[in-house]
Amino acid sequence: MNHSRKKPVKWFKNWKYITAIIIAIIALAVIAISYYQANHFNANKKINGIEVSGLTADEALEKLQTSVLKNDVYIGNELIIDGNDTQMGFTEEDLSEIKKLLKGQWTFLPSFKSKEYSLTPSKDDQYRSVSLKKELEQKLNSMNEKLQAPKDAQVTLQDGKVTVIQGIEGTQYDVASLVKDYEKQPFTSEIRLNPILIQPTKEDSEIVKDQEKKLQALLQHNVDYKVQDKVHSLKGSEVIKNASVTKDMEISIDASDLKKKIAEINNAQSTLGKNFTFKTHSGSEISVKGEGYGWALDVEKETSLVQAAFEKGEKSISASNIHGNGWNKEGYGYDIIANNGIGDTYAEVSIAEQRIWLYRDGKMVLTTNVVTGKHSTGEDTSPGVWYVLFKRTPYTLKGSAVGKPDYEVKVDYWAPFTNSGQGFHDASWRTNWNSNAYLTQGSGGCVNVSPSMMKAVYDNLSVYQPVVVY
Repeated sequence: MNHSRKKPVKWFKNWKYITAIIIAIIALAVIAISYYQANHFNANKKINGIEVSGLTADEALEKLQTSVLKNDVYIGNELIIDGNDTQMGFTEEDLSEIKKLLKGQWTFLPSFKSKEYSLTPSKDDQYRSVSLKKELEQKLNSMNEKLQAPKDAQVTLQDGKVTVIQGIEGTQYDVASLVKDYEKQPFTSEIRLNPILIQPTKEDSEIVKDQEKKLQALLQHNVDYKVQDKVHSLKGSEVIKNASVTKDMEISIDASDLKKKIAEINNAQSTLGKNFTFKTHSGSEISVKGEGYGWALDVEKETSLVQAAFEKGEKSISASNIHGNGWNKEGYGYDIIANNGIGDTYAEVSIAEQRIWLYRDGKMVLTTNVVTGKHSTGEDTSPGVWYVLFKRTPYTLKGSAVGKPDYEVKVDYWAPFTNSGQGFHDASWRTNWNSNAYLTQGSGGCVNVSPSMMKAVYDNLSVYQPVVVY
């Protein structure tokens, strides 16, 4: 009986021994697996699309170094560039990064979870970072030439009303955004870019709302336009019917209506080519056409000036582009308002009376008899409102006259007033100073003054002074 009870105790001791052995084996297995796990990549692991499952860091580096990049560039599923094959370009300097990936993927027990790692070589790949990127830009720009460009929503002023035109989608690629996307792509054979299209500005965008406000403000804007002593209040809503505004808030105005307004002001105020109402020495009122004397606005330039004032938001501006019939197309008389635009300082020449009167500041300072152009040969002194071009003392007159094809004569004083060469000068050679001498023995068109009076006449004439001949 006692002998049969000892057998279970022996068996129990053997079982404990066996268990200890099993535990030890398991521990060793776990240690072995853990060690393996720590030094080898788990299953289903890739670096830049290259399978590295079960490889050590050194083995993975070697495989990467021997792998080829096809450098194929896709947009969506469309291959747009079949790039050159290149080596991945990894070096020993990249081993530490591979070890970091290896350490980071470690699990206590083997993992079969798929994982794709992205790693860029420390040494720059010139083909991929420079050449291929440039080729991508060129390719996209070339493709865009055949694709439909989007149209931004636009705000325009049409026929006096602010209108918002809806934007239209296009099919062109956003090159800048795609290049940025390219730069962020993993270092794999296939470079897959999501199609990014150029987006039009929408009608509900802030920029469109600001453009709308800008044009509304243009309609409400007024510019005070001063011409001589008159100020014309130009209202945007009246002189601007069509305009547009850029994304940079630069306004562009169709100036056709504004030009009509400037032309209207010019026609009302200018004196060029118009008749001047003139009160003679005797007090009678006559009408004398402006010839050399007079001014007009350069409508084209003035329109541009006022247009710029509206576009820049300026509130007032003065006319500054004046022209006329002067030697260089300059206009005179713009600054003169009194005496119907002739002013209070002028010379009056009466062909009928063969006499001149000089006025300064409204007062007559000199009058004397003269001999004007020869009437019988059609060489009359030209009627009209002129101005003294310049003054010279002494001077040599050169020219031609009826019966005298070429002449050259010296005078002490010379003050021309027409572009054709008529003017005041002394005539020491003249013997006939009668009031009817001009009919058959007049000058070649000039106003002859006796030598005894010419210096006083000369001294009382000033350059640009109006000369009224009638």
